[in-house]
Amino acid sequence: MKKLHLITFSLIIILFLSFSTNNLVKSVNYYDYDIINSYHHDKNAFTQGLIYKNGYLFEGTGLKGESSLRKIKLDTGEIVKIHYLKNKYFGEGITMLNNKIYQLTWKENTGFIYNFNFEIIDKFSYPTEGWGLTNNGKELIMSDGSSKLYFLDPKTLKKKKEMTVTKNNKKISNINELEYIKGKIFANIWQKNHLIIINPENAKVTGILDLEGIINRNNYTHNINVLNGIAYDSKNNRIFITGKLWPKIFEIEIFKK
Repeated sequence: MKKLHLITFSLIIILFLSFSTNNLVKSVNYYDYDIINSYHHDKNAFTQGLIYKNGYLFEGTGLKGESSLRKIKLDTGEIVKIHYLKNKYFGEGITMLNNKIYQLTWKENTGFIYNFNFEIIDKFSYPTEGWGLTNNGKELIMSDGSSKLYFLDPKTLKKKKEMTVTKNNKKISNINELEYIKGKIFANIWQKNHLIIINPENAKVTGILDLEGIINRNNYTHNINVLNGIAYDSKNNRIFITGKLWPKIFEIEIFKK
């Protein structure tokens, strides 16, 4: 009888572990993409942040002496407005909230706030590095290259909370450019050819978007850098993807594998 109970108990444990493992695997969805359109992109732009609004892309670029904030016509790639940061700053992620544009810098612990004429109307500071930046309509959401996401009050620029991004209970580091899409945070992972999709309620990764092969480096003679740059057109449900020094911006449609 004891042996029977032991076998029954062992079977229950095995079934429970199997059920838990299957649920764990199913908790992350995997996505592929189709290219819908491609647009010209300045191949000298070291893309750090990307936003879409009313037919224009707003782009933050990096590298000291080359960092900028730009307004670009999507259809032609024409740069219609540009503001260069001082040479001591390395520009990073950008976002737009309440008719203001916010831009981070990498190691200078300084953020800039602009009006739509690209005039600096304020500055703010933060104790970490600055990498990616987006917003949920109420808060700024910032990454610093670690596994952390920081939620900032857009009025005071003070941290309201921080969360650790995990996939199957393991920390995900090198979180870079961010974009808020349909209630989820899409994020580049530095030097990876995929995006992660994060639930902002608990910072768990719910999806992986595989972008391997979206650009053929063999077709270009200049030094194409890593995937970086996500923008979303909420009115027309369009997602735009690019990279540092890429000559193209791609409009993509994503679907489950």
